[in-house]
Amino acid sequence: MSRSRLLLLLLLVLGAGGGGYYLWKQRQEAAAPAGQSAAQTAPGAPGGRRGPGGGIPIPVTLAAAAQKDLVLTLDALGTVQALNSITVRSQVSGQLMEVRFQEGQEVKAGEILARIDDRTYAAALAQAEARKAYDQAQLENARADLRRYQGLLSASGVTRQQVDTQRAQVAMYEAQVAQDQAAIDTARAQLDYTTIRAPIDGRIGLRGVDAGNLVSSGDATGIVTITQMRPIAVSFTLPQGELARLRRAMAAGPVTVETLPEPVSGQATTRGAGAPPAAAAVARAEPARGTVLTIDNQIEATTGTVRVKAVFPNDDMRLWPGAFVSLRLAIETVPGAIVIPLVAVQQGPNGPYAFVAKPDNTVEQRPLALGAVTLAEAVVREGLKPGEQVVTSGGLRLNNGSRIVPASAEAPAGAAPPGAGAERRPRRQAANGGGTP
Repeated sequence: MSRSRLLLLLLLVLGAGGGGYYLWKQRQEAAAPAGQSAAQTAPGAPGGRRGPGGGIPIPVTLAAAAQKDLVLTLDALGTVQALNSITVRSQVSGQLMEVRFQEGQEVKAGEILARIDDRTYAAALAQAEARKAYDQAQLENARADLRRYQGLLSASGVTRQQVDTQRAQVAMYEAQVAQDQAAIDTARAQLDYTTIRAPIDGRIGLRGVDAGNLVSSGDATGIVTITQMRPIAVSFTLPQGELARLRRAMAAGPVTVETLPEPVSGQATTRGAGAPPAAAAVARAEPARGTVLTIDNQIEATTGTVRVKAVFPNDDMRLWPGAFVSLRLAIETVPGAIVIPLVAVQQGPNGPYAFVAKPDNTVEQRPLALGAVTLAEAVVREGLKPGEQVVTSGGLRLNNGSRIVPASAEAPAGAAPPGAGAERRPRRQAANGGGTP
């Protein structure tokens, strides 16, 4: 192919491309709204990045800055423990004649649980009482002789030595009678031990021995275990850095502790074809609420945590000894705080900021001075006033002065994140599975 033909072909291709671009340009200008150029309506030109008031309005969701008392909380993992757990053992040896409780039964302190063969102990008590009666008669006789000797001494019928000897005899019998009374008390106690009673209010566990077996005080397993269920304790750990705040909170009044809601067993339903969203909802039980009872007297050096014990009424028997539960402590309250959703806060080179909606449907990028930050909310110390609207979604496409179209958020009521109110801090896990702040 000659150079002239190649040049002619190249000119034809360039002419066709230029003509096509010209036609496309004309169509874009014809389709553009009045007052806007084709460049402003091009698909690749975001409306919020062409200066104040320019571009296509960006849909966003808004939330108002609220002024309220914000409760700051700490989350922890705890272990349920019984305040009292007692293994019931026999205090005497003998045959277990009767078991008067059912496994899992609720008992009161002093209620009879079992009986041991008491014939040997009843006989020992009768023998001790008879011995005391014999020595009591000897004492009365010795006292009568002493009175006679004292009368004869004034008439010189006996010597003083005889009187002193008789007085010693009376003292000896008095001591013997006191010894007999102690033997009676011991025998009566041994007899009483043959009737086994509940030492505390609580729930009976699984029986360790059946009626007819021989039992003694040296049995390792015992007859049964009684566990106090109401009230009940929960032990958990907190980082040592939170100790001062917890002590301040306890000095101000009772510190509330509650369990995080858990799904109710058997209440979850599987959503079928065409089922409404509510059909897949999982019912959740109300949290159990208690108060902090005490703080341990030392910090665990290996983990840097301190043990804390809380007590719960447990009237509904929801908490079970040995179970793990997630807890939330109301550690501090910020009164009259200006609060916005945490999703509205963004980080820039100069620190945190938020896009604040203006009455003309534009936004202002405003720097913020933050206070306490939780998993769902942030306290604004400077930069916002109560009632001002901040952008909670769509902020990544915005610049200062961008035009917006407010849209109502379609979040269900009460759908706060599970950690709402819990302070946002680095998670530090204790070596023994303790709580995290």
